[in-house]
Amino acid sequence: MNTPTTDLYEEHLVLEAEARELLFTGARTANSFSEEPVPDEALRAIWELAKWPPTSANTNPMRVLFLRTEDAQGRLIPHLAEGNRAKSASAPVIAVLAYDTQYSEYVPRLLPYMPEFKDTIEADPVKHQEHARFNSALQAGYFLLSVRAAGLAAGPLGGFDSDGVDKEFFPDGRLKSFLLVNIGKPGDSPWFGRLPRLEYEEVVSHL
Repeated sequence: MNTPTTDLYEEHLVLEAEARELLFTGARTANSFSEEPVPDEALRAIWELAKWPPTSANTNPMRVLFLRTEDAQGRLIPHLAEGNRAKSASAPVIAVLAYDTQYSEYVPRLLPYMPEFKDTIEADPVKHQEHARFNSALQAGYFLLSVRAAGLAAGPLGGFDSDGVDKEFFPDGRLKSFLLVNIGKPGDSPWFGRLPRLEYEEVVSHL
């Protein structure tokens, strides 16, 4: 089992230990949630943090759909893998993360010193969509940290029928779902055992 050797590096971190535990070392993927509601203000606060990560050319292609009502969640659950349905059904909020296939529409506003990038990226349809997928995935990581920063548990999952979800919630075809995130306060027995991580020497090299 991996044990964080914080004593070896914590002097080089400016983030306080409590914050590191909230966001990283103590954070876990929740598999059950309590019935405590998540207020609109908390969802807004999550996005106000999550909107700040770097994206290539500041394109910000990720979009978020919060499913809060029983009806909306009921439309989603059948598109989930069987093993994911109960955990998602227990969450007070389910975020559908998607990328905007027409994100470049906003380039003149988001990259005002280089508005011509809109035409440049649109000239290569394959690269245009790869750009959207990659940068949305980058934004999704920050989104999970923002959920944790709001004092809530996040349960990201990819086991779902994205085509079915898109037909259900994004029928015009503009948005493409790629990740679901269950959000709320943890419920009964919410955590599986902590799984190991690769050690520094196994993943990091120096030249």
